[in-house]
Amino acid sequence: MVACAFMFMGTGSDVGKSLIVAGLCRAAVNRGLKVMPFKPQNMSNNAAVTTDGGEIGRAQALQARAARQQPVTAMNPVLLKPEHESGAQVILRGQRVASMPAREYFAERQRFLRPVHQAFSELAEEADLVLVEGAGSASEINLRHNDIANFGFARAANVPVALIGDIQRGGVIAALVGTFRVIDPEDAALIVATLVNRFQGDPALFEDGKMRIAEMTGVPCLGPIPHFASASELPAEDVLALEQAIAAKAGAVIRIAVPRLPRISNFDDLDPLRAEPAVDLQMVNPGRPLPRDADLIILPGSKSTRADLDAIRVEGWDIDILAHLRAGGRVLGLCGGYQMLGRTIADPQGLEGPTGVTEGLGLLDVETTLAPAKQLRVENGTDCRFGQPVSGYHMHLGETAGPDCARPFARIADAPEGATSENGLVMGTYLHGLFASDSFRSKFIENLGAPASEYVHEARVEQVLDMLAQHLETHLDVPALLALAREPVLA
Repeated sequence: MVACAFMFMGTGSDVGKSLIVAGLCRAAVNRGLKVMPFKPQNMSNNAAVTTDGGEIGRAQALQARAARQQPVTAMNPVLLKPEHESGAQVILRGQRVASMPAREYFAERQRFLRPVHQAFSELAEEADLVLVEGAGSASEINLRHNDIANFGFARAANVPVALIGDIQRGGVIAALVGTFRVIDPEDAALIVATLVNRFQGDPALFEDGKMRIAEMTGVPCLGPIPHFASASELPAEDVLALEQAIAAKAGAVIRIAVPRLPRISNFDDLDPLRAEPAVDLQMVNPGRPLPRDADLIILPGSKSTRADLDAIRVEGWDIDILAHLRAGGRVLGLCGGYQMLGRTIADPQGLEGPTGVTEGLGLLDVETTLAPAKQLRVENGTDCRFGQPVSGYHMHLGETAGPDCARPFARIADAPEGATSENGLVMGTYLHGLFASDSFRSKFIENLGAPASEYVHEARVEQVLDMLAQHLETHLDVPALLALAREPVLA
C-alpha cells in the first residue's frame, strides 16, 4: 500500500498550517482513512517525546494525536532547536546530531533530504493518506537553494500543494498571488489550491476576493476558513503564540507568574494551569518585574539554560524571586528552570554554548552537570507531596544531584525525581507535562489556595480536535480538498 499525499505551505509563518493539518487529520481519520502527519523540517523549542525514543515538534505530536496515531520520529525527521541568535541544535530522526550556526546548516542541509525522503516513504507505505506541513514562508526564494522544508521536498516527492494565507494580517490577496509571482514556475506548478484562513465577518463579502485570487493564480481559492477561537486550547508550537497579550482572568483566586525566557522551551507545560478557571497565569515579558502579588513563580524549560539564567539576572528577575520567597511565595522550576534553581550549572563540553560553570540562583542545594546523552522518555509516577499519580516525559541534557534531592518532587518507578527545599517553598522537577495529570493539578492548585475545578485536560484536547475537524468540514469542501492528493514519488 502506498498513500496519497498532500502538502500545506504558507505565505508566512504562523498562518495556521499546523492547525489546518491537525483538523484535516481528524476529519480524514473520521472517514475511515489511515492518516499520517509529516513535516520534513521544523524549527521549534516546543517538542514531544516519541514512542520510538526520540523527539519531534509539538505540532506533529498533536497532528499524530488528531490522526489517532502514536507519535514517531519519522513524522518530523529534522527538528531544529534554536540555542542562540544564529544557531540551533540539529535533531535527526529524534536524536541530537550537531549544533550548527545557521549559515553552516543552510550550506549543508541538502544532505538531510535523503533521510527526510526515507522517513516520508516509511509513513507513506503504511498509510492511506500523508498530510505534509511546510515550514515558514513558501516565498522565501533566498532560501530556496538546498531547501528540504518546502518546495525542495515537494518537488523531490512530487507532492501537490495547497497555499495558505492569513487574512488577519492584511494583504492576503497580495500574499497569495505574490507567492506565485516570485517562486520558480516549476514550484508554482505544484500548487493546486489556495486557502484563506482566520476570516472574521460575513464570508459573502469575500466572494469577489476568492474569484480574483483564482483568476490570478489559475487554481481554486477555497474557504474562507473562519477564525477558530478554541485553537488557544491546543498545544502551541510556535513561540509567537506567547507574544499575544493575555488579559488578567476575572474571578481568578491565585496568580502564577512565568518569566518569558529568551529561549523558553516546552511552554505547553503551562496549558492545563492556564485553563483552570481559578488560576490567572501570566507570562512576564522582558522589561517588566515579576508581580509581587504572585502566589507562585514558575521557571519554565529552556533550550539554553545558562544563557537564560544570565537573562534572568539582566532583567532583575533574580531579585524579584528572592523578594517573592521572603514574602512567603513559592517557586517551581521545570527542567531547565529546575537547573537554574541550584547552586551551579556546569557545561564542560560546551553543549549549550561556551564551556564553563554558571552560578545558579542557589535556592535548591543541588548542582547540575550537562552531558551529551539526552534523556528522552515517557514517565509515570507519584508526586511526593500529595501522593497523586503524575505522567509526563523527560527531555533534557545533564544530571542534577545534591542534598535537596533527598526530598524528591516525585517518585518514578520507585526512584526519586526532582528536589524540594527544606522549607518546602522551592521545588524542581525534570518532568514535563505533569500538569496534564488532573488529580495532581487539582491538589497542587488547592494547596496554593484555589478551588479545584472539573476541567479534564486530555478529554478537552480531544473535544477541541473534534471541534476543529467539524469547523473545517463546515467551511471547506473537505472531500474535494482531499481528492487533490496524489500518489507521491518514494525514495
